[in-house]
Amino acid sequence: MAAEDAPVPEAAAGTEHREPHVVRVSGDMDLDHAGELRETLAAALAGAPEGAEITVDLRNSSFCDSAGLNTLLDARRQAVQAGHVLRLAAPSHQLLRLLELTGSSGSFPLDATVPG
Repeated sequence: MAAEDAPVPEAAAGTEHREPHVVRVSGDMDLDHAGELRETLAAALAGAPEGAEITVDLRNSSFCDSAGLNTLLDARRQAVQAGHVLRLAAPSHQLLRLLELTGSSGSFPLDATVPG
């Protein structure tokens, strides 16, 4: 992810308690970009109201290595501790396979498309 491709948290329209918040990811979720992704997900979790769902929009990300997966799993753990749900939307075939191979496929609610 170049600087312009860094993940950027964006709140979905609405301010209701349970409105979803969206983190849009562009580029690779790999060792080179895990720090940016970690910071972005932490900011989204910190800025979301109690009980909100955080959706990670993966439409523009086609690759995830073990560093990216560990970042997602750590964010999921933080989300659960904070009372949030971390969802993955539009994951690539490669990420789905990585989740399956690592036994992590049940760790996240998965959506084929990005809601709304």
